[in-house]
Parts: sequence; C-alpha cells; structure tokens
Amino acid sequence: MVKAIWNESVIAESDDTVVVEGNHYFPLGSVRAASLRPSATTSRCPWKGTANYHSIEIDGKTNQDAAWYYADPLPAASNIKGRIAFWKGVTVR
Repeated sequence: MVKAIWNESVIAESDDTVVVEGNHYFPLGSVRAASLRPSATTSRCPWKGTANYHSIEIDGKTNQDAAWYYADPLPAASNIKGRIAFWKGVTVR
C-alpha cells in the first residue's frame, strides 16, 4: 500500500498507483478529497500535456500547489488519466 502523507495526515493511499518519472499517481478515488483545494496554476509537459494543480489544506495549514493531475493527458500519458500525484513536502512511501 502506497501512502501520501502531509502534515502528519494521510492524503491518499492505494495499492494501484502508476509510477511516471519517479512520481506515484494515485487514483482519484483513493484521495481524501476534503483536503484538496483547486488552484488556477497550470504547467505544460511536452509529452504529458497540461497539468492542473490543487493545494492541500489540513488543520488550517496550506501546501500551495502540492498536488497535480492531467485532466486530458496526451496519448503517451493516457495511463495517468484520472490520477493525481504529490510533491512539495508530501511524503510518498
């Protein structure tokens, strides 16, 4: 079971992650949605497409843009559609 942990709280856990470039992409259904806040931030990857971000909020603390996903990934990254990954101090183990 792989877990994403921030601020001593489990944000996501699943035994069905997809690893791309060293990042575990969790199924959206395995994520504690109440801890995510939409962000206007986007970025572009030449082979995955446009990434959208969420901030994580737990116990009154915010980790800005610490989660990302590809709502409509390019064909080469179709295996991460419907999945979300974490960074910026989120421990994934």
